[in-house]
Amino acid sequence: MKPKNTSGRGQRDLKVKVKTARGRKLSSTRWLERQLNDPYVAAARREGYRGRAAYKLLELDDKYRFLVPGARVVDLGCAPGGWLQVAVKRVNALGEKQGKRVGSVLGVDLQEVEPLAGAETHVLDFLEDGAEDKVKAWLGGRADVVMSDMAAASSGHKQTDHLRIMALCEAAAYFAFDVLDEGGTFVAKVLAGGAEGELQQLLKQNFNKVANVKPPASRADSSEKYVVAQGFRGCSERHPDE
Repeated sequence: MKPKNTSGRGQRDLKVKVKTARGRKLSSTRWLERQLNDPYVAAARREGYRGRAAYKLLELDDKYRFLVPGARVVDLGCAPGGWLQVAVKRVNALGEKQGKRVGSVLGVDLQEVEPLAGAETHVLDFLEDGAEDKVKAWLGGRADVVMSDMAAASSGHKQTDHLRIMALCEAAAYFAFDVLDEGGTFVAKVLAGGAEGELQQLLKQNFNKVANVKPPASRADSSEKYVVAQGFRGCSERHPDE
């Protein structure tokens, strides 16, 4: 789902240039300039989303159709809430689509998240013992979708960051095994870098379909992509450390 162009016909879009201020690093200036010129950032402000990441989920769901009315959704690392906003609308959590099933959306994060109508949020480390049972209790059963846009804190070392996010994604996958209903979907962010093989094998063993995709809203210079695993087989596999 590409953001709408509201610049008007016949008008040339002007790129905003940012001067390097005293005390500001060049990298910070480049980041600010990129933000000011990013159509997804502008669209998020205009359409009321809490961040440009919302469009990544919109584009993934447009292609794979896992956020259907009536679905029960768990969003891991849900702050600031952009993915929650998308899920609330698509699963009809507020009952706004007449004649459609009403879904439910649950978000968990290490920090408090600004309340959002149609979503229930909790402060929780999904890696702690018993987190799966808490989520299933809050949800009132098993989930149809477990999704994650989490990324480990950057160390500045590309290979280290890749290994960290892959470990986080693998942990999220094992969490999904515990809370997903049969036929469910797991969606998560990964980083390209050579250590994805084990995760791919793990998901292919437990889902009918596994796709890897870079949605248009994901910046071209980013190594991120998303794995979409559908048709959970309902395995009883748990994390090897348990």
